[in-house]
Amino acid sequence: MARTITTSAGTPIELDGDVLAVIETISRDLTRQRALDYGFEEVDREFQHLVAQMTEAELRAYLKESLFMSFNRFENDRLSGVIRKAGRAADLDSGL
Repeated sequence: MARTITTSAGTPIELDGDVLAVIETISRDLTRQRALDYGFEEVDREFQHLVAQMTEAELRAYLKESLFMSFNRFENDRLSGVIRKAGRAADLDSGL
């Protein structure tokens, strides 16, 4: 059974390994509290608040998932760049 922690606003977050759910919850809370007028410091404080509630095993699981998500994003961005470059080359070859 997954454990639940809370944001600084009191919103519950179920620790089931879903990094995106954590990010979405923080975004919703900060938007609701600050109407999009927040910066790095507020986000950092919120992550510190959540991390302080997690066990070492939970932190490891979320770190692994975060690294996996970042790697996928990196690979997708890299592939998009290759596709754009190939498209430009094809346009040049066809005289466009």
